[in-house]
Amino acid sequence: MKTAFRRLFPLVLAAATSAAMPSASAGVGVGARPIRGAEVVLDGSRKMLDEKWTYWQGPRFASSMPIKWKIVEDPVDKGTVVMTDDPAAAGGKYGAADIVTKKAYRDFRLHVEFAVMNPKGNSGVYLQNRYEIQIQEGDKTSHGMGAVINETPSPYEQFNGLGKWNAYDINFRAARFKDGKMTEKAKVTMYFNGKKVHVEQPISQVWGGPDSGIDGGNDGGKGITDVPGGLKLQCEGHDVRYRNTWIKEVDLKDGRTDFAK
Repeated sequence: MKTAFRRLFPLVLAAATSAAMPSASAGVGVGARPIRGAEVVLDGSRKMLDEKWTYWQGPRFASSMPIKWKIVEDPVDKGTVVMTDDPAAAGGKYGAADIVTKKAYRDFRLHVEFAVMNPKGNSGVYLQNRYEIQIQEGDKTSHGMGAVINETPSPYEQFNGLGKWNAYDINFRAARFKDGKMTEKAKVTMYFNGKKVHVEQPISQVWGGPDSGIDGGNDGGKGITDVPGGLKLQCEGHDVRYRNTWIKEVDLKDGRTDFAK
């Protein structure tokens, strides 16, 4: 009996450990597994990076294929992750070497994990290659960590700190149009490391000019067009790392983006 228990103990321990991580089982927070119907778009491998991503070739694009971002060891756990290291973006030149999924999306549920390795490390998660959810260590303003950039306060208190993994879980609804005119702004609800920080938040425009993403140079970023866009990750010459990123296409017809864990 004792021998049998010893053999079973690792399985019992694993089950107990899994049960102690509700965020992962609920599809929200660091380590969250893909929900049913979601597609993994970034798993830390070179193969998936090359298969599912390309450079966004905006006005400032200065790199070249294949993607120059590096595959490096996970700083916390086993495995490899993707590092935003591209010489073309040195000095903070966003748009010079940003990567975007080859697939474009309208409404979606997104999970993305990132680690900022150095003080003032800067990157960004762009929904539809338009609307930025900021990643910037040390910045607690509306231009800072976790903010819908320039439109909400930064929920900085949720940041886990340098060298640690963080997770954004997002439900995004694209802008709606009728007869070519916008009738409803884009909207987002977001969890940051398992805590809901933005709820049914409308997004007014694309910030950062033409180098930032689709429609950035259209009427000062307010000229949103009715076309889908890819998920974009920003390179600004900083050591920010990404892993465990997945996305599920949805159709939020009722206009709501709020969701439960």
